Amino acid sequence: MDKELVTQIIDRYEQDPGMLIPMMQDLQAEHGYLPAEQLREMAAELDIPLTRVYGVAMFYSSFRLAPRGAHEVTLCMGTVCYLKGAPRISEAICEEYGIEPGGTTADRLFTLQAVNCVGACALAPVMIVNGKYYDGVTPDSALDILKALPREEAKAGSDGRTPGVRATGRPAAGAPAAGAPSAGAVKGEGEGS
Repeated sequence: MDKELVTQIIDRYEQDPGMLIPMMQDLQAEHGYLPAEQLREMAAELDIPLTRVYGVAMFYSSFRLAPRGAHEVTLCMGTVCYLKGAPRISEAICEEYGIEPGGTTADRLFTLQAVNCVGACALAPVMIVNGKYYDGVTPDSALDILKALPREEAKAGSDGRTPGVRATGRPAAGAPAAGAPSAGAVKGEGEGS
């Protein structure tokens, strides 16, 4: 069935190797990431080197070569966050969960992304979990936030798709969330009032 999917995608673009990016986007839309076996099949069917396919996958940050976790965790590494301790936060998370930035925990509980800036410098250091901004985060409060993530949502399907995890945008103007863990939290747009 997976080979059939690759063939359908390639046929949709009339077997044109110049349409590799949209083909890969379609494949990722089906699985939530780009499975290695299907990338090999795509390269073979298009008669292009596998290194070209992986070159595209590695160049564009929108492509994922592994399934995402049930929760999306973004840690700001911008200048202000960096100076206020973001590297120590990253180190604590990576050590506690045995992952690196860009990686997903073995149980697929969350995927950790380190980004250059989230545009919330006044709240530094900032960590975003599923679109909810946490300000003034410390290594300990970051771990507390992650330990409080609901485990039942970590059951991503075997196809790598993750149910209902979407970022909601920039923080509202400093509105603290009720019942936030030890770091302050700011509601993301679209979360209600």
